[in-house]
Amino acid sequence: MLLQNPSACYNLTVKNPNQVWKASDVYGSELPSLAFQTCWTLFVTRIFVIIARPLHIPSLIAEVIAGFVLSTDLLGEIPIMFRLLFPIRGILNVEVLSSLGIIFYAFLTGLQMNLDNVLRAQKKAFSIAISGVIIPMVMAAIIYTLHRNTYDVQTDETVESDPLKACLLWSICLTVTGFPLLTEILASLKLLYTELGRSALDAAIVSDSFSWLLFMLVIPFILSEGAGAIYTVMGTIAFITLCIFVVRPVITPIIERKTDREEWNDHQLLFVLMGTVMCAYITDLLGSGIVGAFVFGLILPHGRFTGLMMSALDDVASGVLAPLVFAGSGMRMDLTKAFSHRNWAFSVMIVVLLCTPKILSTLVATFAYGIPIRDGLGLGVLMSTKGVMALIMLNIGWDRQILTVSSYSILVTAVVIMTIASSVVTNTAYKPRHQFKMNKMRTIQNSRLDTELRILACVHNNRHASSMVKILECFHASRVSPLYVGALYLVELTSRGAFVLLDHMSQHVSHTGTQYHSQSQAELEGITNTFQELAESNDAVRVETFNVLSSYKTIHEDIYNTANEKHTNLILLPFHKQVNTEGSLEMLNRAYKDINYNVMKEPPCSVGIFIDRGVFSLSKTNCRILMIFVGGPDDREALAIAWRMATYPGVYLSLVRILLVDEASYQVDKEVALKAKGILSMALDSSKQKELDDEYVNLFRLKAMHNEDSITYSEKEVYVGEDIPELLNELDQGDDYHLYIVGQGKGRNSVLFSGLMEWCDCPELGAIGDILASNSFGSKSSVLIVQQYGYDGTMSGNAVQKHPNDQETKEDGSHTLINHV
Repeated sequence: MLLQNPSACYNLTVKNPNQVWKASDVYGSELPSLAFQTCWTLFVTRIFVIIARPLHIPSLIAEVIAGFVLSTDLLGEIPIMFRLLFPIRGILNVEVLSSLGIIFYAFLTGLQMNLDNVLRAQKKAFSIAISGVIIPMVMAAIIYTLHRNTYDVQTDETVESDPLKACLLWSICLTVTGFPLLTEILASLKLLYTELGRSALDAAIVSDSFSWLLFMLVIPFILSEGAGAIYTVMGTIAFITLCIFVVRPVITPIIERKTDREEWNDHQLLFVLMGTVMCAYITDLLGSGIVGAFVFGLILPHGRFTGLMMSALDDVASGVLAPLVFAGSGMRMDLTKAFSHRNWAFSVMIVVLLCTPKILSTLVATFAYGIPIRDGLGLGVLMSTKGVMALIMLNIGWDRQILTVSSYSILVTAVVIMTIASSVVTNTAYKPRHQFKMNKMRTIQNSRLDTELRILACVHNNRHASSMVKILECFHASRVSPLYVGALYLVELTSRGAFVLLDHMSQHVSHTGTQYHSQSQAELEGITNTFQELAESNDAVRVETFNVLSSYKTIHEDIYNTANEKHTNLILLPFHKQVNTEGSLEMLNRAYKDINYNVMKEPPCSVGIFIDRGVFSLSKTNCRILMIFVGGPDDREALAIAWRMATYPGVYLSLVRILLVDEASYQVDKEVALKAKGILSMALDSSKQKELDDEYVNLFRLKAMHNEDSITYSEKEVYVGEDIPELLNELDQGDDYHLYIVGQGKGRNSVLFSGLMEWCDCPELGAIGDILASNSFGSKSSVLIVQQYGYDGTMSGNAVQKHPNDQETKEDGSHTLINHV
């Protein structure tokens, strides 16, 4: 792995009286050296991975760069240090360990890939993949010919002795798109669940399948001559056929039965790994060991068993063995030989040209489907992502001396640049969090009643889904006022990025009705059924179900992107507490609170947190709603929601406006308010807000309360902070309300509410919402906390506030809807 000369030999002198070992003392000499080299390599690669993470550079590329730093090109300039860290006698042992890492990595790749997804791929994905094979192969032949004609170095090394084999290897390497690595990049950039991410993954999984097919059919002709290559291909095809039609029907029922009964343990999973090694050994006799490992992973059942295997193997294969493989690729690089010659500028040009075939091929395919050039370029850059397959091919070319040091170094350099570019360029060109800041305001208040109301309902389990259905039913969708519901199932990513692949595949499977086996997939099916019942009960409701697998620390960005892509008016979030058997709210998951807090910081639309106390059904015809109005954009948005719900017969709405008088009306100094942190940091202009409040409440009283006995309005005066809890208790005891609707209250620069906020356990609910959600309040009513997006237009200054019944909403011309793929 560490030598620059592929023709190096090893001379072993055996002097060991112990007949158990047929070589030198393994424990005394080989094992310490192997452990030291492994630990040192892993230590350096982890440093580079940590450095690359903020730049969204994949760990594989960081490990290749770390390997180059450890190579003789750099570290070799200090001979004593290099011999100390990488003694020659230990190189062969590291090579064996790296080969084992390649086998298990290929097994994991096959385990994650589902051929059903390839067969169900859309025509556009097939077109991009096929174009990504034909055009790069033609361009690779031209680029390699140019390389041979321009390469000149002042050493004994020249170009490859067999140009045909080298050209084939260049061609196949350029056709590869690293599906697992692309998924890691998209997940890191929070684009995995966008239209761009889904298009890229659909095309990448087809392209990756073609790459494996080319690898099985073409690599034997590169490694062997004439009849030997034909026998290798025929033997490989026979092995694959045997695995699919003989081995798979035998082992699949056994594995599924043991999985359903939860009978697997580490010892039994070890036998599966032994099957991996055995299949790799069989195909290694035929020509390539990784084919057997890949096929064995491909034929195993997917779903819950896949999760078990990846949990058991992924840490070792991806965390220990794979870095040795990728770092070894970097150690083999010798940029001095590749670029320190009189025609070095041509070598640089070759690297640049190697980065273009996938982009051009994708542009050709997307142009035929009428996709804009900008989006085609973005997709082409993503399709240029290389991965494990490309490095495996290059390592084979190195080991079999098909590629010279210079060609190998140029190709690996191009692979690294292409993969880094796919991450950096995409991150620069597609920034969803900056896109939705320029979108027109998506609020309930500014949306017309005769347009489709679009709501993104986020859930963590099926109980949350049932709660969301309750509040969604209160909107009483009709053909005049239809409702779109995007149900977003949030799943925590607790393992490596490989699980993201399974998640993407399960979304495809969900459309086919295939039975799930993993816990998260079973939960998703239950959530889907719960929301589908809502759609079936009302033909004016349209439902789509998605699942997002991400770290809880950054999952709010996936929620942002989904809401932005679906153009939603409201994001509904479940409260982090749920009702127990005694009727009190108890903590469900602290992480849910942090998610809600993060979502409310910079959302692309209005946000609501629903606290379901589970006592009453909100869809009953005598549903009683209490809306508490203090003032500000959040309260106006809450009133708009209550107004929509009250338009349905049988719904009783009571609007109580709290008037702050005397000491309660005192305001916090603006400079002090602006120094505050968190979601309440922006102090709004009180006089302007008071004017907008009066206008909207008067509009509500004029239009909603006209000849409507089901809607009442009252005003309550508050003088000090203690009056708020007393008033709420009085209102709760007066009538049996099913639902409270209140504004979160951001931007209030009132001394009264600033004091109440200091005692809040849940600041994301606001002062009044926190009181209503506390167990000491004793209410049995559900609560909806509302935060309006965009400060209702007051930040830009020119929005005209109107009820959804009004036929037009004026906006500042600076607000422009930007919709990207």
